Amino acid sequence: MYLRKTIHLLLASLIFLVGSTAGSSTAPVVIPNPVLVLQGQEPYTANRKQFIRYNYFVENFDAFPKELFAAAPSLPPCGTNTKASRTWVDFYDSSGKRLNGFCALGKPNDLNQIWFALEEGVIPPSYVYIELNDRQTNTKYKSNLADTTL
Repeated sequence: MYLRKTIHLLLASLIFLVGSTAGSSTAPVVIPNPVLVLQGQEPYTANRKQFIRYNYFVENFDAFPKELFAAAPSLPPCGTNTKASRTWVDFYDSSGKRLNGFCALGKPNDLNQIWFALEEGVIPPSYVYIELNDRQTNTKYKSNLADTTL
């Protein structure tokens, strides 16, 4: 009788354990490619030169885990910035020429304040894209081609 109760108790415990872990998932988070959108253009002056800044945002910024933008002092620095973020963001024209980069974005929402600039009078490329480079996993996330004019 004692053995039978012990077996029933062990079976009940096993069923409870399997049932309580069945709903939990250890599936990896799927990170999408960024969706880049032109927000607008604005003139500005730097070093006595006139520029046009092309402002963009990432429509699906909230799909990117905040861990991607954590400071990563164990990874190579960005110039003198030894606490550059884990993920760097670079702008490219449609032929792959790098236009600008960001190495210290601190949170996914910072993807809504990215830009590149060209000197006034320079014709912009028709389209640009960004790449998010997760330096910890060596994974790149490439955006769509986005317009440079509204």
